[in-house]
Amino acid sequence: MDRTELPLDVKLMTMATRALVVVLIALAAVAAGTWALRHPAWSVRAITVQGDVVHQNAVTFRAQLAAQMKSSLSGSFLTLDLQQVRSLFEAVPWVRSAVVQREFPNRLRVTIEEHQAVAWWGQAGSGRLVNRLGEVFDASPDEGEELPELAGPDHQSAQVWALFQSLQTEFSRLDMGLSRLQLNERGSWSIDLDSGTHIELGRGTPDELLARTQRFTATLSQLTARYPGALQSVDLRYPNGYALRVRGVTTVAQDDPKQSQNTR
Repeated sequence: MDRTELPLDVKLMTMATRALVVVLIALAAVAAGTWALRHPAWSVRAITVQGDVVHQNAVTFRAQLAAQMKSSLSGSFLTLDLQQVRSLFEAVPWVRSAVVQREFPNRLRVTIEEHQAVAWWGQAGSGRLVNRLGEVFDASPDEGEELPELAGPDHQSAQVWALFQSLQTEFSRLDMGLSRLQLNERGSWSIDLDSGTHIELGRGTPDELLARTQRFTATLSQLTARYPGALQSVDLRYPNGYALRVRGVTTVAQDDPKQSQNTR
């Protein structure tokens, strides 16, 4: 049986019809998918916040994020940008990190890690704090909470916090506390004790600074026994000793307001 070849125009019409059918099917599939994604069943119905939330709760999160979250959650649960939601939570004071996860069919779970403040960064009341990792963040501590002060270049905050801990351990053996540790723009360190004593540590590595401090604390009990007056200031920048100023002890005249004592 002979096969009659179709005219070219008929072939083209057939191919065009098939292509059109494929396009229509694809468009219908896209439309159906879009409709399904936008269906109310896929809208985010609830957000569960868990983890370390001492300074924040559902009420404060709602108050601070209501407007932004309304915009971010306007899309479908399936197409929601989790990175954007995470950024919104991490912009809230006290929040160090947030992990956002989908929970089918229409919920989000946010796991919060809060900063744990250990000190002021700069002056007390500055609105800048340091956490346990030595990171600087903006927040205000709880009313009545007393924190020491750390100061220095922002990029060296972890180094300042690490040295503070070492020095605090050393002075705590003598029942003394640090109220401030500062690294100035020249790279020189100084501390203030709870008693009001100011101590110049000078420059050096953490080990060198700690060694100078230990040299001082090792003889402090002898000094306080000999000079019972209040210790006003100490200079540890000498290579083989230190200089100090004690209230009531003078090397000039008894009524001179400048009172000092050198120890070598």
